[in-house]
Amino acid sequence: MWDTIQEIFRDNPKKLRVIQAILEFGFCVQEDGKIYSSHGDDFIELPYSKIAQALKVDRRVVIDTVQTILETEELKKIFTGIKVAGPSFREVAKLLGFGVIEIHANPNEVGIIANVTELIKIENVSIRQILADDPELYPEPKLTIITEKPIPNITDKIRLSEIKGIKSISIEIESGKK
Repeated sequence: MWDTIQEIFRDNPKKLRVIQAILEFGFCVQEDGKIYSSHGDDFIELPYSKIAQALKVDRRVVIDTVQTILETEELKKIFTGIKVAGPSFREVAKLLGFGVIEIHANPNEVGIIANVTELIKIENVSIRQILADDPELYPEPKLTIITEKPIPNITDKIRLSEIKGIKSISIEIESGKK
């Protein structure tokens, strides 16, 4: 998908930035040519001007990007079907008493999530949320695992297990610190 997007928008970095933002935020584009944030059957329309303002582009760039999406069958199928995945508890995890494990790893390595979640299972701690950055959108993607409570020694256990592909691990020890 990303190769197609880059090919279509290669000559216009501003439109590429708009389409990347639509993907990152999980917005969808509908047949009426408008951009929405959606969850289930509920849709909230997002004004072109606000998107343009946030991305520091002219609103016509946003409109043209949407038009290109709707005129390109492959993109239209993707962008009319995107739904917001839900809230991220990453920034409020400490306030909620949750644990946060951040892992930087090779995104092409198989089994990282399975191996790490097995170690969490051994600790008898449930997982509230798993968030994985798309490596095509983020140059340094990370895997974030939110657990029902902090697991103080989990970084050591992950390191000792020598899970293939992991570059670095951190846990939130106290609010805002790693």
